[in-house]
Amino acid sequence: MTSQEPLNGFTGFNRKNTNFQYSRAFEEAKSAGKKPLEQERIDAIEETDRRWAWMEIDLSAIRHNILEARRRMRPGSQLCAVVKADAYGHGAERVARTALNAGAEMLAVATVDEAVELRRAGISAYILLLSEPPIGAIDLLLGYQIVPSIYTVEFALAYAETADLHGLRAPYHLAVNTGMNRIGVRAEDIVEFLRQVNFHRALDLQGTFTHFATADCPENLDFNIQVNRFTETINAMRTAGIDPGIVHAANSAALLRYPEVHFDMCRLGISLYGFHPCEETRHLVNLEPAMKVLARVTDCKTVPMSEGVSYGLNYRSPGSVKICTVPLGYADGLNRALSGRVNFILDGQYCRQVGNICMDQCMFEVDLRTYGTRQRLNPQIGDLVTIVGKQGDAVTTITEMAYTLHSIEHEICIAFSHRLPRLYV
Repeated sequence: MTSQEPLNGFTGFNRKNTNFQYSRAFEEAKSAGKKPLEQERIDAIEETDRRWAWMEIDLSAIRHNILEARRRMRPGSQLCAVVKADAYGHGAERVARTALNAGAEMLAVATVDEAVELRRAGISAYILLLSEPPIGAIDLLLGYQIVPSIYTVEFALAYAETADLHGLRAPYHLAVNTGMNRIGVRAEDIVEFLRQVNFHRALDLQGTFTHFATADCPENLDFNIQVNRFTETINAMRTAGIDPGIVHAANSAALLRYPEVHFDMCRLGISLYGFHPCEETRHLVNLEPAMKVLARVTDCKTVPMSEGVSYGLNYRSPGSVKICTVPLGYADGLNRALSGRVNFILDGQYCRQVGNICMDQCMFEVDLRTYGTRQRLNPQIGDLVTIVGKQGDAVTTITEMAYTLHSIEHEICIAFSHRLPRLYV
């Protein structure tokens, strides 16, 4: 072996020297009168035919959830659809358009790039940035008409100066820290803060808001403290002759539980996508989850008793089962910590996921035994499997996964957006 012959990384043996080239093979096939592959036809192959795992997003559920929220909002209060994090994994552009068509007056995002993406998609609605970005992003705010949240004097003046230089106004919403201690000017310092920046002719205060830390908690002492601080702040601004603009504080939980804090606008986040912010809202409103996660069986085999499945071989076949594989793993958002702790649905029946969830694939068990009236399943490659959603009378939910992981629905549904294609229905 010469130094120019590297070892194969899998076997340790020399790599075989082949002269095969795709370009040459195509030319030879063409000269032999074979029909060439058409690039346009290749690129048009559906995503669900490229890989048997995908999400379905029900836009009618988005509309339903907005209407349900509207029915519970105080008359005259506007609705802001929160579409940050790619609409919680549901697709920001399509969800934003659906929300606006269903009656939302405003959109809210978390980052400048999220807002820019919506603008480039042709969405012209009012977009609120729920944070104060770096000073270096000011030109993007002005160029794409994105309204930032503000809570530092330095940013406020830099924003105003840049806007004034170009003959523009500098609209913003003032973030008030009433106790969550994440962002915002402390409630007791608001009037002094505004005195330091309001002299600038370009600044345009269009809204004032806070965010509740415990609106989704059973106990409401801390919530009431935040409400009192916020209402006192708004009153102090008005006493000082300052118009607070659009006053807003209610997130999904506060929208559904506390109509007294609807003020001028409510921000609908997690409930826009069909999830309850807390147990206390389940009897108050009927929400419809918009996301389903589906896959098809890519392999199906009978595994002899005591043989293992997947990494670590932590699961052992009890016999009389088939092990089915679907092309969905933790890289797609199916958290590895769910291994052996969730059910999938095949032909309307629950099937236990078994073995460690891999990066790109996972397995589930189909019991081949017959129990009373229970239908015996006969799984085949290509069969449809519901990972999240309803099939027949069986239902699997993101909420169940969140409980199992001691997490929240937000984290689970956002994770599924990493690699799975979305189909809108």
